[in-house]
Parts: sequence; C-alpha cells; structure tokens
Amino acid sequence: MPVAIFAGLAGAFYWGLMNSGDELPSALAGKPVPEFDLPPIEGRETGLSSADLSGDVSIVNVWASWCVPCRVEMPLLVELANRNEVTIYGINYKDQPVAALRFLEETGDPYTKIGADRSGRVSMDWGVYGLPETFVINAAGQVAYKHVGPFDRRALEEEIMPVVRDLQKENVS
Repeated sequence: MPVAIFAGLAGAFYWGLMNSGDELPSALAGKPVPEFDLPPIEGRETGLSSADLSGDVSIVNVWASWCVPCRVEMPLLVELANRNEVTIYGINYKDQPVAALRFLEETGDPYTKIGADRSGRVSMDWGVYGLPETFVINAAGQVAYKHVGPFDRRALEEEIMPVVRDLQKENVS
C-alpha cells in the first residue's frame, strides 16, 4: 500500500509540474511599465529607460550572467533578434559588469539596449521574482504578457510571438 500511495503522489506532483504553465498573470498586465532609467552595462553607451518602451511593440528580458536558465534561453533570443521581427531590450539583474559582458560575448547579444539593474530595485518594480522573466510590451508602453522562467521554442512560437504579432497588427491599424 505505501508504494501505491507514493506512486500516486509522485504522479500528481509530476502532473502539476508539467501542467502548471509558465504564463503567470502580472500585476502590471495592461498597465504602463514602471518608470525607470537604468545606466548601461559596461561596454555599452546607452542604458534603458521606460521612455524606450513606447512607440513600438517590444520584448523586455530580465537576465543575469549567473542565471543558468538565462543561458539556456539565450540562443533563442539571439535567433529572434536576427529575424528582426521585434525589438528586444534587456534588464541585467544584480550582476557584476565584467560577468555580464563576458556572458554576452559567450552567448551572443540579442539586445538593442540593456539597462544595468545593479540593486534589483527596477526588477522588483516590474514584479520579477525569478530569472529569467520575459515581458511583451505594447506600443503604448504597457505590459501585455509575462513569461516566467526560460522559454523554449514552443513557448516562443506558440505563446510569446503570437502576442507580439497581434499587437503589431493592432499598432498598424
């Protein structure tokens, strides 16, 4: 009997993990992005501010060099950047400047602009509680979608990019 109970609990746990989904409602959904103005990471001339996030649909990716899942999703971000479908901005979270630069040299750099959030305050304002987190921002500078954790090709093509494309169509109309 204990084996059956264990198997049942293990099965329920596995099902919960596999079916929880990475899309979480954001307290910012439909609201303007928080006001911020971050300095650039080392090696860049311009940082990132909330003013950069209006006018066009964009993606904001919160990442760090010490974040293993960030390294996992980076090839997809680089690929997406090379497709020129949407502008990708980065918020570098609580990172050492040299480590952040080395990370981008190793993985590729998909970001149009990167803001260095050394204290983590801006990321907290965005409601970030784990890395990576990816946000789709509409042309009005409002959060339209939030993906928590690393995304894979399926999540990128079936969840994130459909939101981007729908918003881009709305922006043209």
